[in-house]
Amino acid sequence: MESNPTDVCYESDHTAESEFNVINYFNDDDSNLFFHRVDSDQIIYQPRQKKAKLFGQYIMGDILGEGSYGKVKECLDSKTLCRRAVKILKKKKLRKIPNGEANVKREIGLLRHLNHQNVIRLYDVLHNEEKQKMYLVVEYCVGGLQDMLDYAPGKKFPIWQAHDYFHQLLRGLEYLHSQSIVHKDIKPGNLLIATNEVVKITDLGVAEVLDIYMTSDICRTSQGSPAFQPPEIANGDEEFSGFKVDIWSSGVTLYNFTTGKYPFEGDNIFRLFENIASGEYTIPNELDSSLAELLRHLLEYNPANRPTIKEIREYSWMRRKHPQNTERVPSPPANDMLDAHHRMSVLPYLEDLHRVESTDDGPSDDDKTSKHHQLAPPSPSVAKKQAVQKSKKSTCRQS
Repeated sequence: MESNPTDVCYESDHTAESEFNVINYFNDDDSNLFFHRVDSDQIIYQPRQKKAKLFGQYIMGDILGEGSYGKVKECLDSKTLCRRAVKILKKKKLRKIPNGEANVKREIGLLRHLNHQNVIRLYDVLHNEEKQKMYLVVEYCVGGLQDMLDYAPGKKFPIWQAHDYFHQLLRGLEYLHSQSIVHKDIKPGNLLIATNEVVKITDLGVAEVLDIYMTSDICRTSQGSPAFQPPEIANGDEEFSGFKVDIWSSGVTLYNFTTGKYPFEGDNIFRLFENIASGEYTIPNELDSSLAELLRHLLEYNPANRPTIKEIREYSWMRRKHPQNTERVPSPPANDMLDAHHRMSVLPYLEDLHRVESTDDGPSDDDKTSKHHQLAPPSPSVAKKQAVQKSKKSTCRQS
């Protein structure tokens, strides 16, 4: 009996009524069941060939992550050859999420008009009506600060690294506020890191644009993450200062950067909001006194007493240059590849797109080209010279 060395073979004296009923082969005591054993060196593993996928001018790469709204993949702009990321959103899924479509439309409308180093940039928006999908092409980032914290020892950054990231967060937040935009959901999970260690504020789905003619920053709705909400929202105030909400959530973010914990926690959202509304929290003793002072002012219970971004920069902890006496927390490796260098995942797809395979049915393009040159007829002047030389040779032979 011949068998493929990688196949499992079955023989049975009792033929099952259906050849697809594999269970009968195992339950039949009279069947002569055996497996063909092969050595490991005889097994040839061939990885699945990656097929190139294009949408518009972009070539798809591997998946970078998945969120509640859809997948995020790496892609390459075939015109500029720049590395990008693309959010793939299914419209059917968005309709099932409360305010899903509205949040995406709001984010697209805001990002189209924003341009700052510390705010994620939107390059293109494409639609596939047949598949009911939406593609948002944005800046490529290697990961998020929340992912880095999850990998970090103690789930916190070294002080000098937290100082750098917090400075960048304030620059991006100051730009948003200058555009009359309240983010409302500042947290490590909404802060991405680029290949050059630049922090990018992302996810403006719940952000609010203030009326440019208003003299105050009063907001009336909030959809941010519960652990980062201030006491005025936990208490259910109908109106609150939008900019001071971002200052509070920035304080919770800095607390998380430097301690690996949250100032307020709870078994459920009701207990969490009770703790936030009480305003009682503790700052670890191991933190520097200047950092503790900054955190106390950022997490000030009364929003009117919280500092502005300009005032935050004047604190001694912000103005100090911190020694790099501990190793940097690196960005986590790329998914499924353990690739700490985050090599471009589009390359295998490009190879598939431009692969030229020779077949046995006929000569290759190079062979055809060489034959074409060999059989090409000479020009009239060259032909005349060849005829004269041939006649001279024949005369020489006769003599």
